Amino acid sequence: MRKSKCVKMFGAILCGTMIMNTGFAMDLSLDDAVKKVVAESNDIKKAEANLKKAQASLDAVNANRWVNINANASYMNMVDVARPTSNDGIKLPPELGGILQGLGQDTSEIVIPDNLLMAGVSITQPIYTFGKIGNAVDSTRSAIKMSEKNKELTGREVAYSAADLYWTAKMTDEIVKLAQKDLDNARASKSKLTSTGRANRGNLVKIETDIASKEINLSDAEFNRDTAHRMLKIFAGIDIDEKLNLTDEFPSEFAALDEKKLSSNLQWDILQEQVNMYEAKASSERANGYPTLAAVGSYNFTTMGNDVGHMFDKSGSQSAYWGLSLQVPIFTGGLNRANATVDAMNAEAARQDLDKAKKLTTEQYSTAIRQYNHLRDNLENMKNARDLAAKAYEFSQERFGAGQTSAVELSEVASGLYQLDMALLNAKYKILMSAESVKKLGE
Repeated sequence: MRKSKCVKMFGAILCGTMIMNTGFAMDLSLDDAVKKVVAESNDIKKAEANLKKAQASLDAVNANRWVNINANASYMNMVDVARPTSNDGIKLPPELGGILQGLGQDTSEIVIPDNLLMAGVSITQPIYTFGKIGNAVDSTRSAIKMSEKNKELTGREVAYSAADLYWTAKMTDEIVKLAQKDLDNARASKSKLTSTGRANRGNLVKIETDIASKEINLSDAEFNRDTAHRMLKIFAGIDIDEKLNLTDEFPSEFAALDEKKLSSNLQWDILQEQVNMYEAKASSERANGYPTLAAVGSYNFTTMGNDVGHMFDKSGSQSAYWGLSLQVPIFTGGLNRANATVDAMNAEAARQDLDKAKKLTTEQYSTAIRQYNHLRDNLENMKNARDLAAKAYEFSQERFGAGQTSAVELSEVASGLYQLDMALLNAKYKILMSAESVKKLGE
């Protein structure tokens, strides 16, 4: 008997634990949501990869500034066609004997070892390139700055999108509450109507119609809420089956924003660096038609022998030199000038894009501030209108319960209250997103 009670108690505790786990929801604030979405963003990862690519390009261009060392080695085994299998070397024809004697060689037969090894190293150090390397480096540095600014701009865009996802999901939560309250009010009105005795047939039909319509409205609101939460979880890297409790609430008060002129913007900085990049690249292309002055040096070692094992019995021959080299391009078919023209036109196109962006972004920034302040100024009046509508609904409910008004009038008053609740909620959402737009576009 005691064992049976223990089993029942354990079962009750286990069921209670399962119920608690089932009802558990993950608390998620706006800041946490933004951090999670930013961490999961593929756009930011792509921007980081582009930044690394630009930095690697700078290393590649800078490499042309420094010493270039090349080493080479070659081994040859010469074959005497008359005696292909012989390892005694190559005998020159007797006819060459007279020529060699004329050159001071007292011999009629010369044998050249058939194993020859040549090795050497050469060094080149650019001294002055007339802007080829310097302008290329400046162009690449501008590309790096573009990548850095683009990464920051992408972060702002992702943060804005994350805030939009969060407040949209929060708004759907509030809409579900409003729809549920609207439905509960309609059901309460029906209870009052039926509790007073025999209800008016027209009023009863109207109330039942409203209840059916509001049940559908609640179902749609719940579907929209689930969809918004699902989108937020996908972009934040949260498990789809995880329930969310959005802890940040819509503010009841909003501070005013000072309307000021936009003097700097990340998009402007990117386009300005793009102009600088193409202009420096055009200068580098023009410099390709100028000379290149470099210091050069070389060392070579040569040895030979009748077989590989005895090639290094003698010291061999060595040679070395150092000096200056001046390379002057004479004719390239207009390639340098054409490339420079293309880059100059790209710079002009970027300059036009910059002018256009300044106009559009300045207007977007000013519009966001004006919209924020406009909605903020109207918010208090909207709250008062909503409170008056709530009182009107209370009066209408009381009159309806006393049989002094129709269900049609009650439905109209309830609909007006619901619409004002939705308008107030939507206004708060727009105010918050206007503030996010100002943050995204601002300095």
